[in-house]
Amino acid sequence: MHFSLLTNICMFTIFQFLKTNFFFRSLYFLTLTLALIALIAECAVAQTQRPNIILIVGDDIGYNTLTCNGGTTYSTHNLDSLAQQGMRFTQCHASPLCSPSRFMLLTGKYNFRNYTLWGKLDTGQRTIANMMKDAGYKTACYGKWQLDGGDASVRTVGFDNYCLWDPFQSENQPRYKNPLIYTNGAYVSSQMTADKYGEDIFTDSVLNFLDSNKSVPFFIYYPMVLAHYPFSPTPDDPDFSTWSDSNVINGVSDTSYYYAMIKYMDKKIGQIIDKVKSLGIENNTVIIYTGDNGTPGKITEIVGDSIAMGQKGKTNELGTHVPLIAYWPGTINAGTVNNDLVDFTDFLPTLAGIANIPVPTTYGPLDGVSFSPRLTGQPGTPRNWIFCHYDPHPQRNKYRRWAQTATYKLYDTSSYNRQLLFYNISNDPRENKRLQDTALTADEVSIKEQLLSVINSYRAEGIPLLSGAQTSSITDSTALASATIDINGGSTVATSGVVWSTSPGAGVPADLLRRGERECLHPRLRD
Repeated sequence: MHFSLLTNICMFTIFQFLKTNFFFRSLYFLTLTLALIALIAECAVAQTQRPNIILIVGDDIGYNTLTCNGGTTYSTHNLDSLAQQGMRFTQCHASPLCSPSRFMLLTGKYNFRNYTLWGKLDTGQRTIANMMKDAGYKTACYGKWQLDGGDASVRTVGFDNYCLWDPFQSENQPRYKNPLIYTNGAYVSSQMTADKYGEDIFTDSVLNFLDSNKSVPFFIYYPMVLAHYPFSPTPDDPDFSTWSDSNVINGVSDTSYYYAMIKYMDKKIGQIIDKVKSLGIENNTVIIYTGDNGTPGKITEIVGDSIAMGQKGKTNELGTHVPLIAYWPGTINAGTVNNDLVDFTDFLPTLAGIANIPVPTTYGPLDGVSFSPRLTGQPGTPRNWIFCHYDPHPQRNKYRRWAQTATYKLYDTSSYNRQLLFYNISNDPRENKRLQDTALTADEVSIKEQLLSVINSYRAEGIPLLSGAQTSSITDSTALASATIDINGGSTVATSGVVWSTSPGAGVPADLLRRGERECLHPRLRD
């Protein structure tokens, strides 16, 4: 019998039965009403549920690595498509190295506030994950941890689920073939990871998490291991089957595989995008991609008609300029290009804005500026400048500070040099020729003064006991190093928001103070 005819007969029989049975008729309409109420409630929840957020960080991915940013060396089809369907930022800057960048990104603070040791985040710090978890989000981290502390640290800073490489500052362990993987407080046995590829494990973890949490708000932090040294074959390369993990221990690396590594990274990102779409949650899921610093120094990239060597670890434009793409179908207009200045402290307040939750007031001073209004075409409050305190190995006491616009950059003098250096980074991205004071235009003089004011304000904030008139003109950070705060968790925050040193009585030794004033005011050192 035809299905539609059978359906009509059944419906007619039920209708006749309900007409002659008041009790069952009442029960039927009550059940139908409750079902409709439940359906309406479910739709309302779906419409008002806070958006999911997936934050992906490529390792050692400079701005020009992506084809959509002008690079022509690699294949980044999925990331290019993400940019075409979302918003591509042209002026995002990280730190020159990964560990300092990750501290800024997760905590929303410049490094002088909370960075004390390479790859070791103090568990007294609060992060994006804490903020999201407190707002009811499910949280997960998959990939490169590099924050030390293992399970206790991961959970303390806000992550419910995780699968990691480098949980305890063990960067000499394999991350690609036969990776050393840590999850649920223990390392996975080598038998389980034999001939496996680290990025496959992390991506599969992301996909499984999506399957399990598609009906609740979630935040995924995915710091990829690709495409960091050692450069090696991916599972898509014929050489993968014969590549030995002993190569990692022996420092074997081949830059000819870098192209394949970038392509594989892009492939993994494509799998995540496809999963989000297949689950039907793409309109309520924000995917953000960025890199943590410039491209490695051994890598050559073609940009237009020029060839550029990677500048990872350098403080110039090519060492800090990174890609940033935001994708949110139905909310972000496709193909939007945004030229606002963004730095890594901006992600915490931005994710708060996306999730429509308040920026925490109990995390101590935060330095970021939210760019979330810009995602929806609102005016927002775009930055006029960005700042960086770069001190990857504080025990060496060699650091640099700078402030910049999209065109100009001013360095605070430091132990690396004794000159106040000013560059046009638009014309001179490698910073080979500093601008002389005698050759500056009136506008350039004004910009330099404004950037110096930014540097001075952050120096004063770190050492408020010395922020009076006698130090206002000092441009050598090393003269003030002993009074710079080490960690926010042990500092006292005044009601005005100023951060005081943990040892306010220590001060700066008089000889250093005099030396700083002398070097700052010496004409030979100011040109």
